[in-house]
Amino acid sequence: MKPLSHTIEYYNQNAAAFAAETAFVAFESMQNKFAQKLLPHALILDFGCGSGRDAKYFLSQGFGVEAIDGSEELCKLASSHIGIPVKHMLFQELDETDKYDGIWACSSILHLPVQELENVMRKMEKALKNGGIVYTSFKYGSFAGERNGRFFTDMTENSFAELIKQVKGLYTEEQWVTADVRPGRGEEKWLNLILRKKQM
Repeated sequence: MKPLSHTIEYYNQNAAAFAAETAFVAFESMQNKFAQKLLPHALILDFGCGSGRDAKYFLSQGFGVEAIDGSEELCKLASSHIGIPVKHMLFQELDETDKYDGIWACSSILHLPVQELENVMRKMEKALKNGGIVYTSFKYGSFAGERNGRFFTDMTENSFAELIKQVKGLYTEEQWVTADVRPGRGEEKWLNLILRKKQM
């Protein structure tokens, strides 16, 4: 738990700056790619919602949205930005069954060490309805450890393929690599993934 608690402390201390940096980043192409795979009024879990940027967008498109974050300070800021309560909760505390049509985990679960990541992804799979989808993203590479005050597990197509083999109920439907959309960060690459829960 230590890497995650250290990371949460970073977000608590830097919540205002982080929210200001991310709340209005143009991310519609990614949001729409995810949204187009869902039925109207589908229920989405924003899993590690940060500033609340994406939850706010999905609400504006008519989806049902629940949002959680592990940082108490980000929960407060996101609640204000989105206009709905954001639940203060760790990823490991997810305990739902067949509830969500989609889980949006944008640059969030990458803060988990790989063993924790595997366990949390099983919880995500359990929380999804049959055929439900996950969007998630990781910094591209093979690094795992602390970077700029936070813990990261980076991924490549190959390393993620090994991980998803351990989560029997999910498979990779799409994957693609993009540049960071934040100003001045275009040299950073991201692995983006759409995962789908197997039909039982």
